[in-house]
Amino acid sequence: MTEGFRWQDGERVVRFGRGALGDAPELLDAPYALLTTERAEAAAPAVVDGAERVIHVAAGRVDDLAGALLEQVGDAQLLVALGGGRVIDVAKSIAAATAPRRVAAIPTTLSAAEMTAVHRRAAGTAPDVPGVRPAIVINDPALTASQPEPELAASTANALAHALEGPLTPRSSPVPELAAGEAARLLTGAWSDGAPDRDALALGALLSGYVIDSTGYGLHHICSQTLVRLAGIGHGPANAAMLPHTLKALRRRAPQPLERLALAMGADPVDVARDLAAGAGASHLRDLGVSAEQLDRCADAAAQRPDLAGTPPAADRDELRALYEAAF
Repeated sequence: MTEGFRWQDGERVVRFGRGALGDAPELLDAPYALLTTERAEAAAPAVVDGAERVIHVAAGRVDDLAGALLEQVGDAQLLVALGGGRVIDVAKSIAAATAPRRVAAIPTTLSAAEMTAVHRRAAGTAPDVPGVRPAIVINDPALTASQPEPELAASTANALAHALEGPLTPRSSPVPELAAGEAARLLTGAWSDGAPDRDALALGALLSGYVIDSTGYGLHHICSQTLVRLAGIGHGPANAAMLPHTLKALRRRAPQPLERLALAMGADPVDVARDLAAGAGASHLRDLGVSAEQLDRCADAAAQRPDLAGTPPAADRDELRALYEAAF
């Protein structure tokens, strides 16, 4: 079992480890509104009971969901997000639109959204409003890595993509690169002996979130996010399907950093990504319900994203279309 810890990182506190959820009453230090889902709330009844109000976050786009929920959170100065990346991003989006508010995040997937200030802005909110990073993170592997194995494999692919893409951006430095190597090692090793090591997955995902918050992202995440938004597939499966192909494009751009990460993993990243995609049932985009006609639309939209510059040289529309075709 991975050892737990409490990490005071500037303005935020991160509590990690088995049993960390038990510290919620102490850490959630103000009256709060809870954003969650039915699956998530069943795993943390004490957090639900302590909330002034409970708001269920439906499926959908983060910006639309956040915009629709702005009035429902009331005047609570602390928003607690208990759930996966969508739930946490909605809480961050609402807090950004109605500052000053704080966010506490209790993740139930490996999305690592709890570690970043990356999120879409609520509908009707100016796009230049500063992002919000959770001030309180309670990462208990019993929740964070609680998904069934196919969903967990897809979520692992997303976390691994954070660790592998982050060190390749112009914002990287030795500190996030070191964290990325450890994250990639943990995420890879967690699947090496049959049943997944869920504690290692939770810690690897947390570190991968630290990486992507420090460095930003580029080609891979843009491809995956565009599929989620325009083709309507899940975030984890989109990452799992794309990663074996985007890694080849990233390797052409930055072979040395990826080689260092491969050494930390003890395996070829592309092979690991293929295994995760297979475990997630996401080896092909067509298996996830993406149509051939949607590939052009996704390539057109992704090509307009300025953050493609995060992995220079920025991919053009033809390269993006080829990557989607390879994954199809």
